[in-house]
Amino acid sequence: MAGAEQIAQGHPRIGALIRARRLQQRMTLQVLGAAAELSVGYLSQIERDQATPSLGTLAQISRALGVAIDYFIAAPTAQDAFSRADQRQRFSIDGSSIVYERLSTEFAGSVLSSFVMIVPPGYESETVSHEGEEILYVLDGEIAQRLGDAEMIMRAGDALHYRGNRPHAWANRTTRPARLLWVGTLTLFQSINASKVLPDTEKPVAKPKSKTSKERTS
Repeated sequence: MAGAEQIAQGHPRIGALIRARRLQQRMTLQVLGAAAELSVGYLSQIERDQATPSLGTLAQISRALGVAIDYFIAAPTAQDAFSRADQRQRFSIDGSSIVYERLSTEFAGSVLSSFVMIVPPGYESETVSHEGEEILYVLDGEIAQRLGDAEMIMRAGDALHYRGNRPHAWANRTTRPARLLWVGTLTLFQSINASKVLPDTEKPVAKPKSKTSKERTS
């Protein structure tokens, strides 16, 4: 079992972290057991903190869940979570005109992702629905947000909180970029290594796209 000292120090139980990561990956105990070469019964005991895995066993589970072993045993420092406005790395995804600034960090059990998004004029997303929930807050500019059958014009200071399973889409129909704060429980990017990192000297404004272009928001 997890030690009382570990719990007292504020560290989350490994079992709960393993279960949260497994559910995030939409894996059953059977699938995880097969991938980690462990019995379902033993995995169930670990998740319920009725058994403590060895370091080797934890490494097997970590590999099966697609994370490093320190995901379950390392706590983030304040330095890791802190970012200054003029020092955040900007990046874009190949084929997308949106520029992102990542605000959130990753640590064991985290469920939130957060970005500042710079949306160019003419951008229009496709309609999507998915698990989780989202909050949009307009920092600058204007977007047209569709949620179900409703459409609303959101300007600086406006916010919207909604379930991801409601069909939603948004567009920038103006002639200048919009800046949005996006926060959600949907994991978008575990790493930005596969995306295009923008040089610090490059302005975070992409070339406009026509209003007929469709790009996926999440």
